Amino acid sequence: MDPLRECSEVGPDAGVSIERRIGAHSFARLLGDWRAPEGRRLAAALTDRIRLLVLDGRLPLQTRMPAERELAAALELSRTTVATAYDALRATGFLHSRRGAGSWTRLPAPQATAAAVAASAVTPFSPAADDTLFDLAHAALPGSADEIRSAAAAAVAELDGHLGGHGVHLSGLAELRTSIAKRFTDRGLPTTADQVLVTAGAQQAIALVLTALSGPGDRVLVEHPTYPNALDAIRARGARAVPVALTPDRGWDLDLVTAAVRDTAPRLAYVVPDFHNPTGALMDPETRAGLVALTRRTSTPLVVDETLAELSLSVPSPVPVAAHGAADSPLVLTIGSASKIFWGGLRIGWIRSSAPIIRRLSALRPALDLGSAVLDQLVTARLIDGIDSIRTARHGELTVARDHLLSRLEELFPGWRPSRPTGGLSLWVDLGAPVSSLLTSAARRCGVLLAAGPRFGVDGAFERFLRLPYTLRRERMDIALVRLATAWNGLDATAGSGETEPVAVV
Repeated sequence: MDPLRECSEVGPDAGVSIERRIGAHSFARLLGDWRAPEGRRLAAALTDRIRLLVLDGRLPLQTRMPAERELAAALELSRTTVATAYDALRATGFLHSRRGAGSWTRLPAPQATAAAVAASAVTPFSPAADDTLFDLAHAALPGSADEIRSAAAAAVAELDGHLGGHGVHLSGLAELRTSIAKRFTDRGLPTTADQVLVTAGAQQAIALVLTALSGPGDRVLVEHPTYPNALDAIRARGARAVPVALTPDRGWDLDLVTAAVRDTAPRLAYVVPDFHNPTGALMDPETRAGLVALTRRTSTPLVVDETLAELSLSVPSPVPVAAHGAADSPLVLTIGSASKIFWGGLRIGWIRSSAPIIRRLSALRPALDLGSAVLDQLVTARLIDGIDSIRTARHGELTVARDHLLSRLEELFPGWRPSRPTGGLSLWVDLGAPVSSLLTSAARRCGVLLAAGPRFGVDGAFERFLRLPYTLRRERMDIALVRLATAWNGLDATAGSGETEPVAVV
């Protein structure tokens, strides 16, 4: 089976270096059950399925396609059928070919820009009338007020015991490392304090791991779609993201991941197995065990982002990936954060791995900073010690908020197809048309901030998708959705993507 793999050829667009190709058998797996109902031509059905794979990001842009003869054999079709589908994709701008070199995926030229949004029937948002922006770009909760106040009061009382020292703790405050280790142990992953490094949030943890394990030009395997700030960190390191598509039915296809690791030889892999950001998918235990086995077999470090792991809603809390046979392995590095469950304003994250790896990462810390604030660490330690009550409260709030958002989307946007996650903070919505960036621009004019689908992908993928968090209070969410409906109803549903003002995404 040939997966997406490295290719040294030069692509059809000037100055673009092709880094991906997909073999015929891997492509056949990716196509899934595509064949047309009785009475519809196979070529048209194949064309539609390939176009959909490109639009929703499962088939990355600038991927070299299988030769017509190879794909015909893998699909048990005539070469004429495949050739007809390829011709249709070229005609509509989804494929670009060069004689003797092959064919590559791409997106058609945009049919609309931000000027098209300005000229549309969307009612403009007037700051003079209402200067409130409704933030649906950030999947983040307000702080657990009572619990944070109580933890802060206790931390201030404990602060005197630390004021006599220099206050610099490269690996983190002992009290917090102990609390984090105990929480891992309670979740099924025996951990000691020397296996924990405290960081200034999960984003710094990702950057620190990339600094230790990768360099310019190295490949980093990622899910597609994935957390956008991880993609930014990979680019900032000078490394290259190698995307592996999440499948619609079960998320992670271990065979595709295995093939990608085998053929692209990444320096490390980055995954979000718990209520995946942005899709909300939850990795099953068998796949977790399979990933750990793959990591051991290929010596590929696995970076596991667990920032959403404590936010289970309708399923039991997931057992950490490292608990599946990698408790002391230096190849599995687990990243966590106080931001999602407690409050983003704490800026406390952590890395859990083997003690030697933690020492190695700690030695790199002074190049970034000299450690997190002592008071914030004391507060977070108290919050982790009382996490069960906070989780129970969050569970109730978020379950109601998720169900309310799903209900309102069904009423206001009947053509949209949202995910129905069992945890996390957001929905991944199929808009039914490649207009995510255009909608994001239009919504901004109506006072609503969105994170467009392409923000979560590589090379402009996921124009059909939008991430919608259910983290606003209900009354604010209802107003935001009405404004979003105004923006949506003013769009030309056949238009291409428009320019959008960049916003931070969490």
